[in-house]
Amino acid sequence: MRRARFTREKLDEALVAVCARLGLDHRGARLVRFTNNAVYALESAPAVVRIVGSHGLRHRVYKVVAVARHLAAHGVPAVRLYPGFEQPIVVGQYLATVWRKVEQPGRRATAGELGKLLRSMHSLPVPPHVPQWNPLDDVQARIADAEELDDGDRRFLQDHCASVRDALRRLEFPLATALVHGDAHAGNVLVGPDGPVLCDFDSASVGPPEWDLVPLAVGVRRFGDSMADYRALADAFGFDVMAWEGFDVLRAARELKLTTSVLPILRSKPEVRAELHRRLADLRDGRQGTRWERYR
Repeated sequence: MRRARFTREKLDEALVAVCARLGLDHRGARLVRFTNNAVYALESAPAVVRIVGSHGLRHRVYKVVAVARHLAAHGVPAVRLYPGFEQPIVVGQYLATVWRKVEQPGRRATAGELGKLLRSMHSLPVPPHVPQWNPLDDVQARIADAEELDDGDRRFLQDHCASVRDALRRLEFPLATALVHGDAHAGNVLVGPDGPVLCDFDSASVGPPEWDLVPLAVGVRRFGDSMADYRALADAFGFDVMAWEGFDVLRAARELKLTTSVLPILRSKPEVRAELHRRLADLRDGRQGTRWERYR
């Protein structure tokens, strides 16, 4: 078996190199999250460093920077890029961004707060340099960049992607096209001293606002999340995506994204293998109501 590309040791080395390039002190940094990105909170400065953990998704970083600047220009409450550096930062094979740290009091954002932030985002003029909504592009990039994937699973995912993509093309959306977040859930809202702010723009695009209701809806179906939270978000929108005839297609696209998110780092996080294969089996057998556990 080949070695993992994104071990903790390699990511720590990347953090040292990024901080050295920027003149920041890496010592005492804490790894906050590692899925598609390794996210480090620095102790020496009010900054957070995000290092891309998938070669196939490096292109998203330039979009993330563009969206962050657009939200800042229009005053939408969102995380801000750390000032004084040209971003993104390229160090060897690694690509990173640096953000102002949001000091959090410890509470989680409500669905109503998420809905208010999304309405602000959707009301903006469509920005330049942000791609059109193609939610399965990232899925296909992850499949191509998978550290471990047998031929049968690869063929299934590719065929399933093609089928869902065809169904997406046939949808007629009732809401007007807008800048959408693409991964809208309470975990992508940070509650700081001045209130809640949006974060994580990796999946942002110009597309249907209905898509920003889907993460909470699928959370209810697959993870047993609160229906009351979903209802609060849907009420804020004035639209119930779960009652819309196109929901099953959007659900299938979201579940593909949720399933494949760990493929580029599977050797680095072997503890998620069992959950990945359970999800693949459910998708292959058409089981829509089984409960999943979140990747940790």
